[in-house]
Amino acid sequence: MTTSTGPAVPERIDPPLVAGERRMLESWLDFHRATLLRKCAGLDDARLRQAAVPLSPLTLLGLLRHMAEVERAWFRRVLGGEEAPPLYYSDEDLDGDFRVTADDGWDEVHRTWHREVTAARETVTDRSLDDLSTGTRRGERYSLRWIYVHMIEEYARHNGHADLIRERVDGTTGE
Repeated sequence: MTTSTGPAVPERIDPPLVAGERRMLESWLDFHRATLLRKCAGLDDARLRQAAVPLSPLTLLGLLRHMAEVERAWFRRVLGGEEAPPLYYSDEDLDGDFRVTADDGWDEVHRTWHREVTAARETVTDRSLDDLSTGTRRGERYSLRWIYVHMIEEYARHNGHADLIRERVDGTTGE
């Protein structure tokens, strides 16, 4: 088990007020990625594993694990058509990405999340917003534009959860 602390508060750049569509979407996605890391900043592994409420598996570390899975699923599997098996969940435990144990720590989870974000950025490099995914989900192909909008929504929703968890863990509030 590691006893590292989460990152120092990472830089978070406000999205531009005026920009082309792609830059705007990518900026908002990066803003929300940084927001989740800011919610984890400065906490040790024990606090990162602290649940939102009793009986809930929802923790900051679990949210980061989940978002690593979401990045992997939408960018590598769906958009890129890559064979990228789940990291933290299985057919037997579909919510396994949310379930952290005493053995899970910031260093490994953050490294995995960062690797998936890097892979996502590489996957989109030569694609336009109108390009359809190589892979499918539920038998459907998706445009890169749809995936960006979905990822922004996914992070925004979970950042709301992270706000509440962080306030419960140590009283910290704010963006």
